[in-house]
Amino acid sequence: MKIAVVGAGVAGLCCATELLAQASELTIYERADRLGAAACSWFAGGMLAPWCERENAEEAVLLRGQLALKWWAEHTQGVVKNGSLVVAQRRDKNELSRFSQRTSGYQWQDAEAVATLEPELAERFSQGLYFPEEAHLNPRLAIQRLAENLQQKGVTLQLGCEVAPEELEADVVVDCRGYAARDNWHELRGVKGEMLILHSDEIQLQRPVRLLHPRIPLYVVPRSDGHFMVGATMIETSDRERISARSMLELLGAAYALSPAFAEAEIVEIGVDVRPAFNNNLPRVKREGKVLRANGLYRHGFLLGPSLAQAVASAVRQPQLAMEEF
Repeated sequence: MKIAVVGAGVAGLCCATELLAQASELTIYERADRLGAAACSWFAGGMLAPWCERENAEEAVLLRGQLALKWWAEHTQGVVKNGSLVVAQRRDKNELSRFSQRTSGYQWQDAEAVATLEPELAERFSQGLYFPEEAHLNPRLAIQRLAENLQQKGVTLQLGCEVAPEELEADVVVDCRGYAARDNWHELRGVKGEMLILHSDEIQLQRPVRLLHPRIPLYVVPRSDGHFMVGATMIETSDRERISARSMLELLGAAYALSPAFAEAEIVEIGVDVRPAFNNNLPRVKREGKVLRANGLYRHGFLLGPSLAQAVASAVRQPQLAMEEF
């Protein structure tokens, strides 16, 4: 079976990985001239945190997101299973209680336990929620490794190639263009996310740390060589060109609230992009002739990408399936 995948973000690469066994020929088309240049996956946090995400997401995110922990460990290197830590400043302690009531899989930590988990946070937080089964990865490395694995297995990756899915010569075409596919799927809306990459040799964190706030909770994710991803806002707009002053202040303020040492950190990168989402913030698969449209990962690209890919693979095996919504 000749299969084409349009889009080489996390959705497209996960789909290609799951479809490899069914394809006699598999080609991935990406409009950007390099991986990540046109994909919101490039600016993701890379947190595999289904229990934390359940706080403001449907139960499907928890159930399907747990599959991602095993999937990524099987298909790429660099998955760090140190859990997640959720904290709140003293004035926002009610937010921590509210968070605990909306999720599961956590252990309450007192100030001493928080300091044991993250010495950088010693004497700064009196309580925390520790989610021991969660993990994180570097999304950029994960995307690159998925692409390399696919190419080593004979998959063709065509970069700098913008195509219309309907016009490709293939038995099955999987449209994973994200928000760029809104002309074919009008229910899609854009949700802007903004992030920073900071660098500091003075700070050590072993796991993603979420700082709760009544308006917008933010998180800091450690990466290699003293780099930290700070994100991510959720703004109902398709504007992907700029970060607002308010968002910049909130991101930097969250980092500083975790550790004042971030005040001296270098701002290495500012990232802005638009996540594709449906009204319930859950992904969907829809069939239109030979084209399968897979979209709507919202802020859960790495968490739900594997299960979305499995749904696509199931639809290829069972052509009678018309549409699947999580």
